[in-house]
Parts: sequence; C-alpha cells; structure tokens
Amino acid sequence: MKKALAIVLLIVSFLIIYFLQSNFFTWFTIAGIQPNLFVIFILFIGLFAGKKLGLIFGLVIGFFLDIVIGRQVGISGIVLGLIGLLGELLDKNFSKESKITIMLMIAGSTIIYEVVCYAFNIFTLDMNIEILSFIKILFIEVIYNLLLTIILYPLIQRLGHTLEETFKMKKILTRYF
Repeated sequence: MKKALAIVLLIVSFLIIYFLQSNFFTWFTIAGIQPNLFVIFILFIGLFAGKKLGLIFGLVIGFFLDIVIGRQVGISGIVLGLIGLLGELLDKNFSKESKITIMLMIAGSTIIYEVVCYAFNIFTLDMNIEILSFIKILFIEVIYNLLLTIILYPLIQRLGHTLEETFKMKKILTRYF
C-alpha cells in the first residue's frame, strides 16, 4: 500500500513538473532556453527509488513527452530510461548527501541527455551540425538545471529519503542475534 501511494505521488509530481515545464518556465527562460526538469526528476527517481522504477518512469515519461511534443517517438524515452538506470549506478558509487555530488550528477545527466538527443537528430533528420550554438544551449541549460537543483535541494533530500525508505528497504537478518 505504501509503494502504491508513493507511485501515485510520483505521478502527481510528474504532472506538476509537466505543468511547470510547459507553462511556467516558458516565461522564465535564459536566452530563450528552458531548464529540463524531466532529467532532474528521472535522476531523482533513479537515485532514491532504484533502477527499476527509474527505468520504468524514464521510459513512460519519455515516450509521453515524445508523443505530446511531436518529435520522433522513442529517443526521449530511451535516454530518460537510461538516466533512470544511471541514477542507481551513481547511487552505489557516490554519496547523495553532498550537494556538490548531486549537482555533478544533474550536470552529467543533462549533458548525456542533450548530446544523445542532438546526435540522434543529426543522424535521423539530416540536421546541420552547429557545434557552437549547441554548446551554448547546453551550457545554459546545465546552469539553469544546477540553479534549480540548488534551490530545490532540501525538498529533493527530504522526499528522496522517504522514497528510499519505501522502495529500498534493507531487510537484513543477521545469523547471530
């Protein structure tokens, strides 16, 4: 029951993030560039809830975004699913308690997402390669995501520990009492 409630809360969180991304942040852009809240959200799920839930939410949210936005269906789902898996890998190797490591994880995930999507679009849509403008957009988006992570860090930590208790319960029974 507790896991079902947590999943419902994650779905409600996605709807809030979708509203913020599609409505609120269209007014607050930096040089016409919006943050990518979905990368932060999926990495958050992968870090605190585990790779299975991170992968599932990444795939579902990515495919939903591809259908709604009208791009080619599939690439965002695959890349966000990989970011959900990456969250579990980063959780095993790094501490989530440090704001610096969370910021580096967000920056790395944003770079991975944007580079893979850009490369996929170049190969499938025969786009012109404009490296300098892409690097400028990528740099601004990473900075924007990092600023939002700094602002939302206490909320991320509090909700993350609740998710971790729900989905990653360590039931260790010792042999000797």
